[in-house]
Amino acid sequence: MRISTFFTIAFLGLSEAFAQKKPAPEQRPNIILIMVDDLGYSDIGAFGSEIITPNIDQLASEGIRFREFYNNSICAPTRASLITGQYPHKAGVGYFNVNLGLPAYQGYLNKESLTFGEVLKGAGYTTLLSGKWHVGNDSLAWPNQRGFDHFYGFINGASNYFDLGKYGKGPKVELVEDNKRINLPADKYLTDEITDHAISFIEEQSKTPKPFFLYLAFNAPHWPLQAHEADIAKYKGRYSIGWDSLRQERIQKQKAIGIANPKQALAERDPEVTPWDNVPYDEKLLWERKMEIYAAMVDRVDQNIGKLREKLKALKKDDNTVIVFLSDNGAQGGYAGASPRRPQRNTGPAGTAGSYVYQDQPWAYVSNTPHSSYKNNMHEGGISAPFIAWYPKQIKAGTIVKGTGHLIDLAPTFYDFAKANYPATSNGVKTNALPGKSLVPVLTGKVEEVERGEPIFWERAGNRAVRKGKWKIVSTYPAYKWELYDLETDRGETTDIAGSKTDIVNELSADYAKWAERTGVVDYDKIKPTNRAGTSEIGAPAARPNRRPPTF
Repeated sequence: MRISTFFTIAFLGLSEAFAQKKPAPEQRPNIILIMVDDLGYSDIGAFGSEIITPNIDQLASEGIRFREFYNNSICAPTRASLITGQYPHKAGVGYFNVNLGLPAYQGYLNKESLTFGEVLKGAGYTTLLSGKWHVGNDSLAWPNQRGFDHFYGFINGASNYFDLGKYGKGPKVELVEDNKRINLPADKYLTDEITDHAISFIEEQSKTPKPFFLYLAFNAPHWPLQAHEADIAKYKGRYSIGWDSLRQERIQKQKAIGIANPKQALAERDPEVTPWDNVPYDEKLLWERKMEIYAAMVDRVDQNIGKLREKLKALKKDDNTVIVFLSDNGAQGGYAGASPRRPQRNTGPAGTAGSYVYQDQPWAYVSNTPHSSYKNNMHEGGISAPFIAWYPKQIKAGTIVKGTGHLIDLAPTFYDFAKANYPATSNGVKTNALPGKSLVPVLTGKVEEVERGEPIFWERAGNRAVRKGKWKIVSTYPAYKWELYDLETDRGETTDIAGSKTDIVNELSADYAKWAERTGVVDYDKIKPTNRAGTSEIGAPAARPNRRPPTF
């Protein structure tokens, strides 16, 4: 053999060896987080609803559903936990997006709590946000300043869906796109625009080799109830059966599909909701219209999720994308201690740009089926979210598990999928450690519920709760007395056993006190706002249909 031939063969052999050892290109998944606003636990088909949600239901049938997933009961504190992986007080939004003069209640995200935009951007992701922000009104705290490459949406807590147009000279729909203030075009519907901008962001991003993270934060079906008339027409007459029959219908469906455990005690009927048979006929027609509009808003969200998924397929990105769907709190009933409030304005028929109507408590009572209570309350109806995760590469289709996850678990989950490190310091600031656990072991079938070392905690406006194993203590402001429930058999919270289980109450109460101290929680009486300036959510209506007729 000639020397040149020998070296050629040797070189080729070494090249082949190196080629075999070279790792395959990294295939980290794209991540899409979809959050809807004020949607009740049972308001999508996969969790028992009659509302037409085929695209969301497909995510559920091809993915995993949690029977138990918790939010923080109201918009801004939920988003603070979602975006940072922290309890809301630790992130600076312990009350709302208003400054109450203490670090835990400053009303915007602090620098010690990194957003998933900041962490994932640092890990090489393109970070995108379309929809609602609500964790900092000052431009220094806007999304583009907190790690998002692109943002389209609104900054505060609520928005109209249509420009007023012929219905009056009221304020324009104020939006922001990459730090530039804009208005919603007169011929557009906000849910559609939120999706269309998300799609345009993805189309632009697809020209790069980087994976993307999209936070798609719909404001639907949050008040005011406004929808396309064609969507409303789909539900004409559907709600003439009333809230009592509809709630039973949903419960039966939940039992049939495995979302509600037949062995569990379900929440008792809300005594503040007038029996449907006792509602005068003309009022029934108005109530039916409200729920038709609400259903139409949820329906339109589902249509837009379908449109987004079609774009992912067209871009050939659907086979490597994680999709998570959840709601920010339970549907809205009355606030404890608040006075009922009539709509701010009504210059057009219900559902149009000029209307400003709410779902109200009787239908919210249905939305939160089978749980008790409502938004801004720490009973199960206020903090339980429908939760779906879809990722065919790792999640077995059609899975339903107990789960028992919380918002604080989502950031660690995304960082797990993205192989992203959460830094101990950022820009010279020591970061808050992440208190949550990655959901990946549950999502991939290794376990059926999150294995955590400490309880889950809640506090907002004096409403408090602790969940530890099967036990839950809860109290509602202004009362500070703990109730105790065994959620293994009584998730409906029908039987308070605090009096017979004082040892459990004392144990969980001590856990709460330690958590409150290290998290910066202050007794609500010491920080309670004296006015409602800038608190669009706080002043939301407390419907009492048995005390006053509906307002349209």
